[in-house]
Amino acid sequence: MLLIKQHIDLAKISTFGIGGQAKYFVEVNSIEEMAQAICESQKMKTPYLVVGKGSNSLFDSKGFNGLIIHNKINFLNRLTENTLHVGSGYSFSYLGTLSAKLKLSGLEFASGIPGSVGGACFMNAGANGMETCNHLDSVEFLSENGVITNYLRKDLTFSYRTSPFQQKKGVILSATFTLKPFEAAREKQFEIINYRKKTQPLKSKSAGCIFQNPLNFSAGALIEHCGLKGLKVGDAEVSNLHANFIVNNGAATSGDVLELIQLIKAKVKEIANQELHSEVRFIPYNP
Repeated sequence: MLLIKQHIDLAKISTFGIGGQAKYFVEVNSIEEMAQAICESQKMKTPYLVVGKGSNSLFDSKGFNGLIIHNKINFLNRLTENTLHVGSGYSFSYLGTLSAKLKLSGLEFASGIPGSVGGACFMNAGANGMETCNHLDSVEFLSENGVITNYLRKDLTFSYRTSPFQQKKGVILSATFTLKPFEAAREKQFEIINYRKKTQPLKSKSAGCIFQNPLNFSAGALIEHCGLKGLKVGDAEVSNLHANFIVNNGAATSGDVLELIQLIKAKVKEIANQELHSEVRFIPYNP
């Protein structure tokens, strides 16, 4: 039996630490509960939003006028020596660490990415020249009408920070990855996470990288070139460690972050003549 709660603070499930109250909130731990939660939202005639680790998203400080479905489907099955079947609520960062411990290569870059497996597939998350789709075999997807489809990678078109699931109504349930045996996978994973610790504000509240990289450019380098490190609006600040991160210094609002994003975009356009596009999703009060 699902327990649907009311008036839950979204800041508590956001890596940004920003967000008002959700009108309704439910935690799901299985595929069956996910299907039930979506069905309940339809019965209630209220919009829903599925949230994994709460990264790559900026919740409205007013809250969310609908049902937040907190995805806790976090199983992991080793189907073959090299193939892992993972629930969409599983930590993508821990999957990168675990697969490296198993001496499997292909997801080392996931270490330190503060999202879920479902979110990584949805956004085609990437770093260090690798993307989620590179070693993806299949994705299990639940449509709003209750139909579960297993999509094979060969039938899906991914691009930079884009997946076909962004155009579908429903939710990713699980993903299967086939990786490559590699004795030094753990060492490679350590190199990646140590580099991140030195160059990214991992201990601060943020949503990860704010902007997509323009073609042939680094968004962080462009923002730094424009002298915007340390720029603040309220308690939102451009990180002094990595300019493509906006950090919440304690009491930032969604309005602070949105205003800062617009200031950055305008300055980079003015000085570097480059258009920046946010890869962080703003979740408004009224979806």
